[in-house]
Amino acid sequence: MSKKILDKKDIERIIARMSHEIIEKNKGVGSICLVGIQKRGVHIAVRIARKLKEIEGVDVPVGMLDIALYRDDINVRKDQPLVRRTEVPCQISNKNVVLVDDVLFTGRSIRAAMDALMDFGRPATIQLAVLVDRGHRELPIKADFVGKNIPTLLSETVNVQLEEDGMADKVCLNES
Repeated sequence: MSKKILDKKDIERIIARMSHEIIEKNKGVGSICLVGIQKRGVHIAVRIARKLKEIEGVDVPVGMLDIALYRDDINVRKDQPLVRRTEVPCQISNKNVVLVDDVLFTGRSIRAAMDALMDFGRPATIQLAVLVDRGHRELPIKADFVGKNIPTLLSETVNVQLEEDGMADKVCLNES
């Protein structure tokens, strides 16, 4: 069974609100860099960057980060990890890096992403922006910018679909 939680308009409003929150927290966009976690985090980061440009008139650099080789379950997985492109288009040392992902769950992917980021430099801060926070943290990680908190059961999954992947924008809660 699938229940739609967010539609296209909801996602657009969330991106606009989170963009304003990022500007406010960082007192502008001059010192920030957005880095999306492959794959949907990159799409969301690009959307935030477009909204920041619309609001502030400044192009904010957007990078993409693959965390496959940084995951703490790499040695226990049966299949080989699918490695995607990593590209950080600016020097992140002393920058406020906004790490962007679609769903925050246990926190393990974010920990892996922070490890991966450190290979590129030492940011002034790492801030976290997520479209959905579903709870069930296993690590002490909290998002700075949250689109929507969706309390879930462990047996449920959150499915984010975006136009960039050829689907209509929506977020659904699915019973496993």
